[in-house]
Amino acid sequence: MARPDRPLTHLLVTGTERLSPGMIRVRLVAEDPAAFAERFADSVLTDRYVKLALTGPDGEQVVRTYTALEPDLEQGTLAIDFVVHGTDGVAGPWAASARVGDRLSLRGPGGGYAPDPTADWHLVAGDQSALPAIRAALAALPGDAVGFAVLQVPDADHEQPLAAPSGVEVSWVHGADSGALVDAVRALSWRTGRVHAFVHGEAESVMHGIRPYLLKERAVPRTDASISGYWREGRTEDTFRRWKAELAVAESA
Repeated sequence: MARPDRPLTHLLVTGTERLSPGMIRVRLVAEDPAAFAERFADSVLTDRYVKLALTGPDGEQVVRTYTALEPDLEQGTLAIDFVVHGTDGVAGPWAASARVGDRLSLRGPGGGYAPDPTADWHLVAGDQSALPAIRAALAALPGDAVGFAVLQVPDADHEQPLAAPSGVEVSWVHGADSGALVDAVRALSWRTGRVHAFVHGEAESVMHGIRPYLLKERAVPRTDASISGYWREGRTEDTFRRWKAELAVAESA
């Protein structure tokens, strides 16, 4: 993980791609490739995230968290997939209007998960916000890996091609009901052996729905499960971070 006192890394937009009606990929190149390579040299986690410094609609600086995809140390490039909900928020509209040459700054990367190749099987689940990290996790799995990938998107038009080992069953859940992802995970045929799980997305479904199911009902050790909310319905990222901090304090009491 990058030292927190490192200066911002500056990147330039080299192109954009519409992946689905609700997601845009922005490709970036570092202004200083050597500094970029140093920053990402030890980044092997598939949930690697960066903090992006963006300019809000009123000119204010805001920080948003996104998964960094495909960092290329030699070329100094990476990609970031943005969920876009029309004109809502800051990062989505920025990505929708991004043009070649636009400048972006970041700190990081951080992260805490990569698929354990010694696990007997794998479970990855989440909504659109987790799709980039899940895509990276599936790509990192060994070819003989088995398990399940469950992804929730608004409808079939928002599904995206995912490269996964043949032994990993990929299923899609449609709709906005946060309970639907919980139901889909609970409906999976539980496999024998040690599971390694990655479950991220809307906090209500992930933290209050899937986490108790895995940790308590299925007795999955905490060390074998990366479970966290990326966002919460009705909250901005700033207020969501405060909510997560308050939840952590309450649960440790």
